[in-house]
Amino acid sequence: MASSLTPLLVLGLLLVLLASARAISISLPALPLSTASRWVVGADGRRVKLACASWASHLEPVAAEGLSRRDVGGIAARVAAMGFNCVRLTWPTYLATNTTLSSLPLRWSLERLGLRESVAGVRVNNPDLLDLPLIDVFREVVSALASSNIMVILDNQMTTPGWCCSRSDGNGFFGDKYFDPEEWLKGLSAMATMFRYTKNVVGMSLRNELRGPYQNVSLWYRYMQQGAEAVHAANPNVLVILSGLDFDNTLSFLFSKQVELSFTGKLVFEQHWYGFSDGTDWEDWNQNDACGVAVESIRTKGLFLLKQGWPLFFSEIGFDMSGTHIPDNRYLTCFISVAAEMDLDWAIWALQGSYYIREGILAYDESYGLLSWDWYTARNPSFIKRINYLQSPFQGPGLPNSKKPYNAIFHPLTGLCVLVKSPNSLELGPCDESNAWNYTSTCELVLKHSGQCLEAKSVGDIAKLGTVSSKSCSKWQLISDSRMHVSTELTKNGTRVCLDASPDGVISTNQCKCLIEDPTCNPESQWFKVILSSKGIPGEASVLQLPSLGPWPPVSSS
Repeated sequence: MASSLTPLLVLGLLLVLLASARAISISLPALPLSTASRWVVGADGRRVKLACASWASHLEPVAAEGLSRRDVGGIAARVAAMGFNCVRLTWPTYLATNTTLSSLPLRWSLERLGLRESVAGVRVNNPDLLDLPLIDVFREVVSALASSNIMVILDNQMTTPGWCCSRSDGNGFFGDKYFDPEEWLKGLSAMATMFRYTKNVVGMSLRNELRGPYQNVSLWYRYMQQGAEAVHAANPNVLVILSGLDFDNTLSFLFSKQVELSFTGKLVFEQHWYGFSDGTDWEDWNQNDACGVAVESIRTKGLFLLKQGWPLFFSEIGFDMSGTHIPDNRYLTCFISVAAEMDLDWAIWALQGSYYIREGILAYDESYGLLSWDWYTARNPSFIKRINYLQSPFQGPGLPNSKKPYNAIFHPLTGLCVLVKSPNSLELGPCDESNAWNYTSTCELVLKHSGQCLEAKSVGDIAKLGTVSSKSCSKWQLISDSRMHVSTELTKNGTRVCLDASPDGVISTNQCKCLIEDPTCNPESQWFKVILSSKGIPGEASVLQLPSLGPWPPVSSS
């Protein structure tokens, strides 16, 4: 019996060591953060990419979710282990402005809602927090994240504690029942002051998802500018993040008129994008058409800000993590393609696997949660692996090849890139090992410094490399409304083929699929993005190769 357990114990120790190594590898950037054109940068001028998980702390208990399920340090360590460098931590205005609420012990806050099981869970997992005032519990969560080198963005979700959001909840816009601008400004100032000397608090988002019948552009400018000035006056070290209108789906009014502030180099805008933001398009339309229309919509509503030289943070993206919701799955692949092409800063909704109470339901299961209901495992490990490349920057100042970026061929379905294994073998692999391509003005995909180019010879054939000197390069065009089919016509018979990735990652040239208006067709194996990258040394593998153990190694809770 003992001898049969030995290999398992060894494996367990290896997993813990690798988990520790992964956690140690995450470090805070040079702080404070600021902005340089469209980029968020550290104090050393290097690009800092916000890859965040949203952690709710604004519902009725007014405490970070999950403290009854897992110790706070363990949760913070798991955030780091999943590759996130940032948490978007939500809070209600009353936590900062209502002393009766902010001084309420966590135990009492849970008991007043009848959450006795949650009290018992906190007593087991976070006994030191149970009798702390709610505002101190909030501080301890920020401190635990600091211990794991996780940056924090403080996000003002609501005025009154509760689930967000509806058009008629009284929290939607300035002048609404529970949205007094003066109290809001007081709350922003108080929170900014409280964390002025807290190093890992790097930004403040002024208000989540402005909405409802009172919203209008003129009041947006008036109060958001006042809010920005209030935060900056209280804490000049944080990024000031401004959300848009219509549930933060639109910032289009900024196209022709910008905000006017007394400070520069700290302003970031935020936008939200979910599958349901696009109505039923992902269910009713051909996937190429739905993606093309959705991308054009977010471009006109906010993505244009990047071209104008302003940072844009997609502070809420999310999907049903079960993987069974087909419209969400389609939306997600489209989002990942945009996130790679534009190298977006982003935050996933949400970290929490369950809530103490949500909309009257105890222990509500969060289907969009990164964590499982019990907070102990990843709800969708394949998603964590898929977004790995998107969690670190591959464009922007300070990267190794920032002055000489190269093209990588990215596959959104897998989160991998096209690698040349041999002249007769192209496969998907880690984007950090991507070869450097040049997508020429004549639509050729040329392998840099090699004299070789991507060539298509026949339908169903493995993609191969030809030589530039022999003029065998194929002419590759981005077709379909998604602009993600990398396609060429065969010289022999004029048949149009597209790059296609097999389930085992081999790249071939097959007939293009899903170009007709068929909402049931899935084109994702043939979706590729030719993106710019300045990351690493193209075509060279990392020196240290750790074994693949999946995206969720165990993390010690001690």
